[in-house]
Amino acid sequence: MYPIVLLSFLGIVVLFLGFLKSRNVLLPATLLFLAIALAGNFVEWNQGTILYFNNMFAVTNLTLSFNAIVLISAFMIVAMTRGFQDDDEAQPAEYFAIMLFSLVGAFMMIGFENLIILFLGLEILSVAMYVLTGSEKRNLRSNEAALKYFLMGAFATGILLFGIALLYGATGSFSLTGIQSFLAQPQVTPPSLLYAGLFLVLIGMLFKLSAAPFHFWTPDVYEGAPTIFTAFMATIVKTAGFAALFRLLSHSFTGAYNIWWVTLAVITVLTLLVGNIVAVYQDSFKRMLAYSSISHAGYLLIALTAMTSQTENSILFYSMAYSVATICAFGVLIPLAREKGMTGKPRETYEAFNGLARNNPLLAFVLTVSMLSLAGIPLTAGFWGKFFVFGSAAQRGIIWLLVVAVLMSAVGIYYYFRVVMAAYMKEGDTAKIRVAPFYQIVLITATVLTILFGVAPGLFSAMI
Repeated sequence: MYPIVLLSFLGIVVLFLGFLKSRNVLLPATLLFLAIALAGNFVEWNQGTILYFNNMFAVTNLTLSFNAIVLISAFMIVAMTRGFQDDDEAQPAEYFAIMLFSLVGAFMMIGFENLIILFLGLEILSVAMYVLTGSEKRNLRSNEAALKYFLMGAFATGILLFGIALLYGATGSFSLTGIQSFLAQPQVTPPSLLYAGLFLVLIGMLFKLSAAPFHFWTPDVYEGAPTIFTAFMATIVKTAGFAALFRLLSHSFTGAYNIWWVTLAVITVLTLLVGNIVAVYQDSFKRMLAYSSISHAGYLLIALTAMTSQTENSILFYSMAYSVATICAFGVLIPLAREKGMTGKPRETYEAFNGLARNNPLLAFVLTVSMLSLAGIPLTAGFWGKFFVFGSAAQRGIIWLLVVAVLMSAVGIYYYFRVVMAAYMKEGDTAKIRVAPFYQIVLITATVLTILFGVAPGLFSAMI
């Protein structure tokens, strides 16, 4: 609860800091505010379940853990935004404030106990993403991406609201506990209205998570949005979305597991196939990461489909591993695109990474670790993330789904290693890239975390 209050207030403070003549104070102030929110996040640690707003919002160790992943990801991404200060057309105060406000929406999604809070959190986060996607006003790709994202997001919101209305009509409650109690009554046969509402809510949520067949907006939005905001979208939105979906299914609909798991399993397979196979044919690095994001949504859906005792830790660890690796990937792309003058061009191709290792060994190493983790190679956090997710499917006995996931993981190795091969095995004209010391620290920290949790995954479990 404390991060919500703090960031709601501190976001307004950032807006007022924008009136200062110098922009130099904005970035350190925003990083300080995120650090304060992270510290405040653990004030309620190990205090059991705490309910707020007339039992509409809950705080537990699990929600605090997801909050921490979101805040750490946001801190790393904001730390890579120093270029805003050098861009006369950029409005860093507004950007930083919107990013802080969007985190409030993410926290509401993570800890909701009432479907109304879920909707409010989702919309706060989504509207912020619409604005940030179209923040490059003179870039047609950015404008197009924002319009597509907004229009398709509006339809998804309508579907979600209709689903929430049907759930209320069937159960008489917006509360997760109320829905759970309704399904737990042995003499009550759940009406078709309830299942229709659940499936509509799932569609609305799966759109935000880039799951197929609700993924069509993802490649264009990822490619058109400014890269720094694409990184924000790929990590914060996905972590909050899966935390919310897990909370919804595990708290209210475990009693109806036999109804929804088949649908979710089909969507999972489709998501894995689309994400991995289409990524093979991409020449743009950003579009490849977009389809990579889709595929990783599929892996996370495996844990939700299984819904076992391991699912909670699986999603938490996978979200951390995916977020850190994705930040590394975009963190390398940002200075590379700036130096090569690729910003605003139609594509950021694989050829841009040719010869990266020769003059920029640090960036090449960070990129390599990132790709290895996303591919699920041992000694990286991504390997254990997939291992835990696959373990959930094995525990439930969904072996056929596990086989599909393993085959698609093998396909993923191909397109991830294309970037590594370009950096180390191909000749290119990549010159020495200037990277600020603090920027390097962020990249090194993210890389160390990826390797550390890959070598000793138990450390993460011990921390939570």
